[in-house]
Amino acid sequence: MRKLLLVLGVFLFVSFLGTMDIMAQAADAGTANLGMYQTIKQKFIEGDWKFMSIVLVCLILGLAFSIERIITLSLASVNTENLLNRIEDRLASGDLEGAKDVAKATPGPAASVLYEGLRNANNGPEAVEKAIVSYGSVQMGLLEKGLVWISLFIALAPMLGFLGTVIGMIQAFDKIAAAGDISPNIVASGIKVALLTTVFGLIVAIILQVFYNYIVSKIDSITNKMEDASLGLVDIMARNNMFK
Repeated sequence: MRKLLLVLGVFLFVSFLGTMDIMAQAADAGTANLGMYQTIKQKFIEGDWKFMSIVLVCLILGLAFSIERIITLSLASVNTENLLNRIEDRLASGDLEGAKDVAKATPGPAASVLYEGLRNANNGPEAVEKAIVSYGSVQMGLLEKGLVWISLFIALAPMLGFLGTVIGMIQAFDKIAAAGDISPNIVASGIKVALLTTVFGLIVAIILQVFYNYIVSKIDSITNKMEDASLGLVDIMARNNMFK
């Protein structure tokens, strides 16, 4: 899934670069009454699209990782209360293997943790709790997989924007030095190009930050359900005299 999304992101990026010449011609022609989307593209070109393409890469890759995590976490969500009820029905009849089959057939980290607990039922409550804690840590690592890359792009995008601003200011002063005079047109155009990179870098960071916070909230929700289900499993096993 992640590889597919990354390939799609690269394809979109290449397609975007393929339209740069057409957009540049439109910008030079001074087309009036542009829509918001066209305006964004025009500003993208005015901010030196060759440098700002790096910021665009951060957005595309960050969105690819974010969408992959959202899809994965959505598939990992499960009704733990219903799952525990089905497991308890099996344990009430003394069918430990049936309870294992129910947990094993259910997708998601909560079901996997419960399966590990059931698998250690014959070793006592301490073994069950230890298995749940150990395997729960593994599942947490899988849930948080890819978050480090999203946070990297969140930090990298504005820094690249600031770098573009600094480079643009240097170029503006070079033009002033070459002209031998401080012309308002030279200063204004140079500063405009420089600041556009910062604007786009901040926009990318804001977009990815929203996705990041949503993903973290999803992980917290799944983790809480997983912990509640683990505690519930121990109680269920104790009520049904599964510990020997």
